[in-house]
Amino acid sequence: MSPSTRKLHHRIALVEDHARLADLVTRGLVGAGIAVDTFATLESAWHGIGEREYAVAVIDRGMPDGDGLGLVRRMRDARMLTPCLMLTARDALRDRVDGLDAGADDYLAKPFAMEELIARVRALMRRPAQISDTRLSYHGVSVQPEAGHMLCGDQHVSLAPAELQIMICLLRAGGQAVRRATLEAAAWGVGEAVTPNAFDVALHRLRKKLAAIDADLALVNLRSYGYALKAGDAAA
Repeated sequence: MSPSTRKLHHRIALVEDHARLADLVTRGLVGAGIAVDTFATLESAWHGIGEREYAVAVIDRGMPDGDGLGLVRRMRDARMLTPCLMLTARDALRDRVDGLDAGADDYLAKPFAMEELIARVRALMRRPAQISDTRLSYHGVSVQPEAGHMLCGDQHVSLAPAELQIMICLLRAGGQAVRRATLEAAAWGVGEAVTPNAFDVALHRLRKKLAAIDADLALVNLRSYGYALKAGDAAA
């Protein structure tokens, strides 16, 4: 199905290279009153989603030109807030956590019932108006992804793209540890070579910016576990 040139509201983007599955999903969604544009590669989906307004993006992880999570990270880096539902043959907890850490909103393992897919898409379609104003927050510190700001009380600082993605992961974790590899992938993308110095510099800057807005949070290294935001005495 070729993408429409008009502005889209109740239309979703389906990123799926398996023709038969794409056809089945499309027919199921259309039967439920949801219009669908399909994309067979991540690159074509990137251009399509960038040019049109979609209510939801349903993205297969196993695409011929890469992992669907790479597209999600690329979208979030570009401040695209389109809700993303990941489809995958993997059902391991670590895979689901990695997907959510990357910025996905929901995760559905194959094989799935069409009724469940439709229900999850509808649930995500109800969220866009709320997402754009949502601030991820923990212990008084929040971020505005669309503005690239971190706030505490009436103070705020700007975050570089990599810093923003690291903070989003840490705030979502709510004080729990996040692996270094997960933070690096969120900040610089899957498969990108990241020097230890680049990551350490990003953490150093985030610690300075947390102090600059008088945040009662410390960014700590929990050896053998990862990194976490800890409040007050817990930081010690």
